[in-house]
Amino acid sequence: MTRALANPGNAKMLMRIAGYSIMGLSIAFPALTAAQEYPVKPIRFIAPNLPGGPTDILARLLGAKLAEAFGQPVVVENRAGAGGNIGTEVAARAPADGYTLVTGNNATFGANVSLYKSMGFDPLKDFTPVILVGTQPNILVVHPSMPVKSVKELIALAKARPGQLNYAGSGQGAAAHLAAELFKSMAKVNIVHVPYKSAAPALVDVIAGHNQLMFATALSVQPFIKSGRLRALAVTPAKRSRLFPELPTIAEAGVPGFEATTWHGVLVAAGTPAPIVTRLNAELNRALQMPDVRGRLTSLGAEIIGGTPREFADHIKTEIPKWAKIIKDANIKLD
Repeated sequence: MTRALANPGNAKMLMRIAGYSIMGLSIAFPALTAAQEYPVKPIRFIAPNLPGGPTDILARLLGAKLAEAFGQPVVVENRAGAGGNIGTEVAARAPADGYTLVTGNNATFGANVSLYKSMGFDPLKDFTPVILVGTQPNILVVHPSMPVKSVKELIALAKARPGQLNYAGSGQGAAAHLAAELFKSMAKVNIVHVPYKSAAPALVDVIAGHNQLMFATALSVQPFIKSGRLRALAVTPAKRSRLFPELPTIAEAGVPGFEATTWHGVLVAAGTPAPIVTRLNAELNRALQMPDVRGRLTSLGAEIIGGTPREFADHIKTEIPKWAKIIKDANIKLD
């Protein structure tokens, strides 16, 4: 070391390296300090859908718990439009400081990439996943007049009558529509899509017998299953639903590998400091264990998941190509 310092060239090099190190620390310290002090101001929680729906309810429920934990207001902002793309784009353009959260689902971070020519954001590059909150199962239901009591019997009937069975769709490119197209593809059956603008009129026509079957949210069909006005055949997730433990999954019932759920999670802009993401993840996992939160989400038919940011990121990466293939094969377009 003494010889190195005796050489003016080496001494200058060491001083330069030391200078770079100090500069690096001076740049890193503000970001580290900001992460340690987070949050010091109100947080915006964007729900990219209309008030009253599952996305809005989720943002308000979890936002209230974050406000309690952080001692800062969490303001829910509804930015609906374009299947959730408008509000999600606002979140993508927000500063990467943890003060803007957004709820994401299987549309905005799954199917929409293939449904829309332009979304205004890249779900993989423009966001950092925080937590996968949970899933909502769909149920495959048929009108009671249908001579089938299982998925295998439905598949056999559909193959015997190609193009003669109709399924009601709750909206072009919606989760129920895509679940039915996935079923068509994997079961190799020809059933005909009858599109509706929303789930309510679609369900009414299935109950009336105008269409033979539908993939519908568990909560929407639960009372009609109990009254006998609809017959439930199976649930769409990979695991059985706690709400309907007696129903097999479609994978169990005859279509191995089938899985189609509506899921919800929380994300922040890409580049948000890791300590902030870690803290948000910890507080949201804690909130999901609270009895009042679990009770509210369960009442909505949700299966609570939680977990790490990495697990949520991996989930998103599998959803995009899965629905891209189905959308392409079925030639589904929105714009």
